[in-house]
Amino acid sequence: MERATKDQLQTTLHQQVKAHFPDGGIQRVELLQHGDDPAVEPGELLVRIIVKVAGDTADRAQSLDAWEQAHKTMLNEVQRELAEANLPGARLLDFVLDDNNDPQPTIRRRIGGPLSDLDERAHDLTPVMARLGPIDLWTLDMLITAGIAANRAEAIRWVLARIRERPAYAKLTERTRELDELKAQF
Repeated sequence: MERATKDQLQTTLHQQVKAHFPDGGIQRVELLQHGDDPAVEPGELLVRIIVKVAGDTADRAQSLDAWEQAHKTMLNEVQRELAEANLPGARLLDFVLDDNNDPQPTIRRRIGGPLSDLDERAHDLTPVMARLGPIDLWTLDMLITAGIAANRAEAIRWVLARIRERPAYAKLTERTRELDELKAQF
């Protein structure tokens, strides 16, 4: 996304979000793309809303939880509006507590797609945590850029499917069955 387009969109989002929070707790709205944050995949955008919480922030997570409970309706409205706005590539929405500390407490929500679709897909998939180095991330991102996969999870599923197509995998599967049969005999 070009810098001027991104800045204009970010300004529009800032005005839209501030309208939902009359108490003035919104510091700024940032629009992040791939390379700005590790959670943002190629072709995606993350809308980050920086929140200033009044009062003591000694327990930062508790302050953010209290803010979330007090503004739950407004959070849902912003999430719904962003989904309906069909903002190209916007997939994540973060509300981040700005208390000049790192790491900052964050509320993360998904943008877009009917909840029923997400629920349906969640039944068929098992989440897996993987720690990847820069070259592995680059490889996954290249698959996304080439249009082979829509996101990193889909790219990993695509790679696994290619492994299952190899003759060596069929041999490995057969050997595993033979070992299982031998174990059963004991």
